[in-house]
Amino acid sequence: MTATFDTLAAADPRHARRRAPPKPAPAKALLPAPLAILALRRNVLATWGQPAYELDIVERPFLGRQSILLNDPSGIRHVLVDNHESYGRTAAGIRILEPITGKGLFLSEGAQWKRQRRLMAPAFAPRSLGFVAEASLAETERWLDDLPASRRRAVDLLRAFQGVSLEIACRVLLSQSMDRHGAALRRLITRYGRRHARPSAFDLLLPDDWRSPDDIGRGRFAREWRKLVDGIVAERAARPPADEPADLFDAMRAATAESGDGPDAFGAEELRDQIGTLIVAGHETTALALFWSSYLLATHPEAQDELAGEAAAADLSPERIGKSAPALPVARAVVSEALRLYPPAFSLVREARQPDRLGEVEVQKGALVVIAPWVLHRHRRHWVDPDGFRPERFSPGATPPERFTYLPFGAGPRVCIGAQFALTEAAVVLARLLRDFRLELVGRRPIQPVGVITIYPDRPPPFRLVPRR
Repeated sequence: MTATFDTLAAADPRHARRRAPPKPAPAKALLPAPLAILALRRNVLATWGQPAYELDIVERPFLGRQSILLNDPSGIRHVLVDNHESYGRTAAGIRILEPITGKGLFLSEGAQWKRQRRLMAPAFAPRSLGFVAEASLAETERWLDDLPASRRRAVDLLRAFQGVSLEIACRVLLSQSMDRHGAALRRLITRYGRRHARPSAFDLLLPDDWRSPDDIGRGRFAREWRKLVDGIVAERAARPPADEPADLFDAMRAATAESGDGPDAFGAEELRDQIGTLIVAGHETTALALFWSSYLLATHPEAQDELAGEAAAADLSPERIGKSAPALPVARAVVSEALRLYPPAFSLVREARQPDRLGEVEVQKGALVVIAPWVLHRHRRHWVDPDGFRPERFSPGATPPERFTYLPFGAGPRVCIGAQFALTEAAVVLARLLRDFRLELVGRRPIQPVGVITIYPDRPPPFRLVPRR
């Protein structure tokens, strides 16, 4: 695929229409604490200075604590794999995330996390990927069928992908459509991102057991969110389990049933938190991966044509999509490169629970250790043309990235349990869309990525869907 991309780029006059993948300018100097907090609320991606993209370790004080940005692969392995139990989530991270994830797999730790992961693992077995591909194709077909030709001239693809991915997630998770609950889910998720997901001075400075005005607002949000998810779970639980698990809910229910009524079983609140976490993580990050992939393809026509050619040659029928999905190397390469440039988990922050050592740096107890895929994926020592869009990095036969330099789904025991589901879904949706339509941006106004919980565009640009035949 490398030769194809390079040849097209050199020969096609549309090469001139390429746009560099957007990014905020790095911070030019170390900011004082008040300005640093303000910058964190505005856009985390702009707070890392240029040395962060060139050095293995950047150490600095932050609000009276040692803060370490880690780009060294061996150090990252030490924190996320070899010595992961010595590094836990920060109080600020828990404050911000718990209202929407509860005590689900994302935030649980220790024995509770191990039990949850074990109970949920069968639901995410590779045999389920065919089901994911079928659901992805069906929902993409439904979206395109319902999209009148008159509306294809200015499509908000971010909003469209959020709707499609939500339906896919709930079909795979619960075997039910979100026609009834989708609007309420999206309204609450949007409200959470706008009002409650940005860190404040209170989050960073207050003791763990003190409540702030931000926490009061998050508490009100949490009550609404849990009530909505409780209702969705109750509807699904009212249907008797199938002889063979029909969806992830059945698989989790079967794993719980095997545990009987003992301490291993999922309780009602715990099951609710798992479902809520999977609904959010299972669609929002995938929708954003699809958005950034589409934006990059619209600004790189040669890559778009390559993917469209692959999609035209593939069997994307409902009967064969389960077999065809793994054989979409161009689509997967595009998604993988989009995840490199715009990783959903752009910053992993851990707190040292005891003294440690990372290379030449002595880590103090209570230090903040930051592994930032946004920085790591653009690091000058790890990548050629780190800010460029080059899907050929991930084509079959290409030299894979060095371990622990590419972390779109994290790494180690806590790697995202749904990573392969997300890659399969994104590849199928893109292939089906690009088979029939060419993506074009409407207007030339640039966008900027903004880091909140994940990476959003500062505004959703309209796209034009032009029929290929």
